Formats: sequence, C-alpha cells, structure tokens
Amino acid sequence: MNFLKQLYYFSRFHTVIGTTLSITVLYLIAAAGGAAQHLPLLLFTLVACLGANIYIVGLNQITDIAIDKINKPWLPLASEAFSLQTGYIIIFIGLAIALAGGFASSYFLLLTIGISLLLGTIYSLPPFRLKRFHFWAAFCIIAIRGLVVNFLIFLHFQYSIVHTTHIPFLIYLLAATIFIYSIIIAWFKDMPDIQGDRAHQINTLSVRLGVPRIKNIGIAVLLVCYLMLLGCFALFFSGGQRVIGIGLHLLCAIFLLFQSKRMNPVEVPSIRRFYLSMWTLFFVEYIGFAAIGMI
Repeated sequence: MNFLKQLYYFSRFHTVIGTTLSITVLYLIAAAGGAAQHLPLLLFTLVACLGANIYIVGLNQITDIAIDKINKPWLPLASEAFSLQTGYIIIFIGLAIALAGGFASSYFLLLTIGISLLLGTIYSLPPFRLKRFHFWAAFCIIAIRGLVVNFLIFLHFQYSIVHTTHIPFLIYLLAATIFIYSIIIAWFKDMPDIQGDRAHQINTLSVRLGVPRIKNIGIAVLLVCYLMLLGCFALFFSGGQRVIGIGLHLLCAIFLLFQSKRMNPVEVPSIRRFYLSMWTLFFVEYIGFAAIGMI
C-alpha cells in the first residue's frame, strides 16, 4: 500500500486525471453515438498516453530532486521513499508502454506520443532543460496539452472509427480553450515553488514578476477567454448546446473569482490549492465540452 501511495505522488495524479479525461472526452466526441462499440480503442489509447504521461512527470522529478527537496519534499524521490533506481525503472516502463502503443496504432497516435516524449524530455534534461526559461517551459506544456492532444488524438479516434480526418468546429473551440488553460497552468504551476526555483536559477515568471502579479494576469486572461466563449456559444450554437456552453462558463468565472479571493499570496499551501483549482476548471471544461458534443 505504501508503494501505491508513493506511486500516486510520483505520477502527479492531477496530470493523470487530466490526460485520462481529455482522451476520454475526445473519444466520446469522435465516436458520437457508437462510443460503446470501440471501447478497446479508447483503453489502448489511454494506456499508451498514460505511459507517456508517467515518463514525462517522472523524468522531471528525477532531474529536480534537489529543487523538490525545497519545493515539494513529500515527492517520493525528494523524500527518499523511492530510490533513484526505482524512479528510472518506472519511467522506462512508461516509455516502453508509450512507444509500443504508438507503433502498434495509428500514425496520429504515434505522432502524439513522439512529440509529447520529445518535448517532455528536452523540458527536463540538459543540455536543453527548457524548464529554465519561462517562455520555452510554457511552450512545452501549451504544445502538448493545448494542441497536440486535442487535434492529434481526435484525429486518431476519428480516423480509426470512421476513417475520416474531418475536425468539427467544436474541437477547434475546445483546443483554443485548452490552449488558454495550458498557458495559465504553465504560469501558475511555478507560483508555489519560488523558493527552490530561485535557489537553483530556474527563471520562471513567478520568480521574475512575483506571485500576485502573475495571479492577476492569469485571472484576467481567463476572464477574457470566458467572455469570448460566451460570445461563441451565443452566436454559433443553439438549443441545449448553447445553454450548457453559456451556463458552464458563467459558473467557471464565478468559481475562478471565488478561488482568487481565497488565495493568500504569501502562504504556499494556499497558493498550491489555488493552482490545483485551475486543474479543476480544466477538468470541468472537458466534461462540459463532452456534454455539448454528445447532444
């Protein structure tokens, strides 16, 4: 049980939920009324992508042990609950699963996994170690979560199920929304980690601009995003899709402002809870778009 608990921390479980939810929603939209007929395809895709997810987050921890001893001392490698050898074994198993799944499936899944693994590797490993540079660190997260997953995984399901590569407007709108969320997550994920990042010369936006300023900029960007989504659903959708789209983003805006007011910018636990609330909004977007796509 202790191993499973540490594996839960090692996998950064909120990212596992995000990957699982995004892939499942894209499958439901692509499969439309025939979702039950292609469940093996969904499960196969999930296993391959979760393998890549665990490789990426695990590699980041392996290269960040000294920083995590300051920022996240409960993580298995930083706390020494896992040995470095155990960490390597887990990420290489994830890598093997991801590559095997990619090569055994469609070109689109292979491309998704290949791009994700490449960006995840150069994000963490020298000589690139792109996480040192706020622009390139954000680029890696935005590219994978915002663009690669939404377009290529949808095309993977679409091609595998109905043998077409048509992308509907709803997927473009979903990708644009998650693109914005990926920017915010890329900015906000460093807010609780200023102390360790500064000590190890990781030049994040939070280090450069400070937590209050980054929080305010991020909230402003999300609120503008919600206004644009309200306009899109009012103009280009009708019936139940319009009602869900507008209602969903009004509730998201209220939740965002509530969480912002609760956050104390000088208390790390409060900052971390605020950051995780962005993942809650990320999850809600996918659930909402799934409901809209299945009407």
